[in-house]
Amino acid sequence: MADKGNDPAVIWQTMMGEMEKGFNSFGNQLMASPEFSKLMNQAGGAAAGAQRQLGELMEKYLLAMNLPSRAQLVGMAERLQSMENQLNEIKTLLQQVHHNSLAPGDGFGATPRPPRTKRPPSEGEPK
Repeated sequence: MADKGNDPAVIWQTMMGEMEKGFNSFGNQLMASPEFSKLMNQAGGAAAGAQRQLGELMEKYLLAMNLPSRAQLVGMAERLQSMENQLNEIKTLLQQVHHNSLAPGDGFGATPRPPRTKRPPSEGEPK
């Protein structure tokens, strides 16, 4: 077995561990300062403002191109979903009505039919 003091993997692991500790302490000191907090708040606000402006610009562009905006597409999708739900309810009701209208045994309507008493004329009889 090689000596642990001369093992390159152990030396590398120790060196990386010390570097990690140094970066962590530097990051903790940096994040504790009020200047860092203020800077991050400003950066977040700037990003939110840029995103809002881009959204407004895209809406104007889509309007100029006579295309629907995201909000309009979402609205149409919600209305379509509502219509599909209503159609499914109507379909279910129609299936129930159809099922209830069938007679249980013979497959004809539930209303009884009158008996057939007339017979077709024979070949020699007048119509």
